[in-house]
Amino acid sequence: MKKIVVFIVLLFGIFTVSGQKKSRADRFFEKGDFLNAAVEYEEILNENGYSKPVLLHISESYYNTFQFKQAYRYLRILTEGKFYARDKTYDNKFNFMMYQVLSVIGDYDKAVTYLAAYNKNNNASNFSVQDAISTIEAFKLKEDDYQIKEGAFNSDASEFGAVKMDSLIYYTSDRYPNGLTDKHYRWTHRPFLDIRKILVTDKNVPVGDSEEIEGKINGKLHEGNFCFSKDGNTLYLSRSNYDKGKKKFDSLQQNAIQLYKSEKIEGEWSIPQKLAFNDVSYSIEHPTLNADGSKLFFSSNMPGGYGDFDLYYVEIDAAGIFGDPVNLGAMINTVNREQFPFVSDDNHLFFASNGHLGLGMLDLFVSEYTDKGFKAPVNLGAPINSRYDDFSISYYNDTDGFFASNRKKGGDDIYEFNQIGEIFTREYVTQFEVRDFATERYIENAEVSIKDGQMNQLYSNTFDSIASFSLTTLPGNFEFTAKATGYNERTKPIKILEKEDQLIVLYLEKNLVTDSLTKTKKNEDALALEDSDTNTNPPKITSAQLKEQLLRDTEGPPVVEKNGKLFFELPPIYFDYDKWNIRADSKKVLDEFAKKLEKYKSVYIKISSHTDSRGTDTYNQVLSEKRAESTRNYLALVGYVNARRMKFQGFGESQPLISCKDKICNEEEHQTNRRSEFEIIKY
Repeated sequence: MKKIVVFIVLLFGIFTVSGQKKSRADRFFEKGDFLNAAVEYEEILNENGYSKPVLLHISESYYNTFQFKQAYRYLRILTEGKFYARDKTYDNKFNFMMYQVLSVIGDYDKAVTYLAAYNKNNNASNFSVQDAISTIEAFKLKEDDYQIKEGAFNSDASEFGAVKMDSLIYYTSDRYPNGLTDKHYRWTHRPFLDIRKILVTDKNVPVGDSEEIEGKINGKLHEGNFCFSKDGNTLYLSRSNYDKGKKKFDSLQQNAIQLYKSEKIEGEWSIPQKLAFNDVSYSIEHPTLNADGSKLFFSSNMPGGYGDFDLYYVEIDAAGIFGDPVNLGAMINTVNREQFPFVSDDNHLFFASNGHLGLGMLDLFVSEYTDKGFKAPVNLGAPINSRYDDFSISYYNDTDGFFASNRKKGGDDIYEFNQIGEIFTREYVTQFEVRDFATERYIENAEVSIKDGQMNQLYSNTFDSIASFSLTTLPGNFEFTAKATGYNERTKPIKILEKEDQLIVLYLEKNLVTDSLTKTKKNEDALALEDSDTNTNPPKITSAQLKEQLLRDTEGPPVVEKNGKLFFELPPIYFDYDKWNIRADSKKVLDEFAKKLEKYKSVYIKISSHTDSRGTDTYNQVLSEKRAESTRNYLALVGYVNARRMKFQGFGESQPLISCKDKICNEEEHQTNRRSEFEIIKY
């Protein structure tokens, strides 16, 4: 994340160089010009081989400039001790770097082993590698609580920190304000950050071009993350510490970040003034107000914290006087970074962290506010979080807002989000009923059962005259089964949503098969006939004849024979990376498939889902099962195909068409392995 560095003291402390005469590379490194330092260190390595001091610095240079593949190359050499020196030890911070870089690459199995080593060296004895992997997999496999899209006002520059006030969106950017001759920030080789604004429609579509915020807010150095008071007349902002045009340096000889305040007077912002609790010795940054404006939250690396940057707040009294900074404690803060706080109207605390377990680099978390204080942080999961830096979240109403990420092109972009789910886990009451399809009356003596996604039975009962009951469960996918004398048994896949008082009705149809046929036919054959057109009586055909008919029928998805088995041959069923929701392009494919299955009502199928080899074995197995189940549920719920005609199974990465274990597969080969198959198991 190229621009976040404006607001942090260097992640791993004071730069050090070897005792020998400083090279050109070392001088770049000391000044924080990591792009040029990396180039110079490459030349040194090419000439002299792998020495420990150079490996330390080139690894850090690539890491700090978000060139993760190059960082991994040298971090691996460093951590495996493949360099010229008897002393193979290295600072523990490089284990944490390796964990972060491997997470970006997507190798969580290996990444977590480095996190374990990092924690062990920090005397954290309660860390479990397997528990950590399971937790990360759970983040990736949770139902989406958000829908996201890229902001329409992004540019080739970096943008983050978006805040919406009425029809204006304010944000931070390093786009060129005047021209290419402006001074550049050494770390990024880009202009210094400024606060900008842009007029938008109610759909956040830009109207005209962006421009700098009015008044005397932007200066020669950095202005960044900020917040407004509720009335919009007070602005708190992060700003490089300087006075009378000269930089002020902290104890680490860094130009620290300080908090400033500006008032809008007669439509014009006043010159920003430093807040009283700033200290030249450390950084204070990323301001946000709570709902009633009585507390100002921020991030700081002040002494006495838990490590690196922590989250704090100060009280603001009625006269506007600030209290002393209060650390939010070990529930929120870690030995690593907690930054970019945002407090919602419900006083829930959102923030970015690389210290809590996540998907990689900075992840976004939320801590629920209760009468007893903030609860343990919850990872917001995909798609808000990714393997890259995800940070700077803000809401402008109950469900909509912005966040920033560098997941696309290395620079920071602003994303819009719409919250579609409940981010805090809770149970919901759902009402269930069993009714006659024709009369809509309750069915007497109905037997019902509810099973969860793992086919564990959650509820069963037999009712007398009124087949109605309520159940309190967590949201998720379930199966609702009901049967009664004189009716066809039916199983319906259901999805319990994150809302109260849902009503789910299961309608049963009368069994119209004659008594003599019922006695001579097996129950499965009777079930196959329940969906048939009761107004017609088509002639019976043999299995061999039906097979030939299936193979000849070119309308809709064709049937092919492979190794003595029959398969429906469908175009690929696509899923977004790491997700199992049926995409719009695949819904059209499944709609046509449902029509074909309706035509052949005696055909039973098995849906098999396969993943590529990226990710852990356990994660890929669960992901493939969810994709197979999602496909079955779509055909049942949308396509009205009887769920009992469809089995589903996930195979993870266990049956690849192309082996990627002995070679590095390209994207096309991964896509070949990432497939769904539809086998005919009965006809």
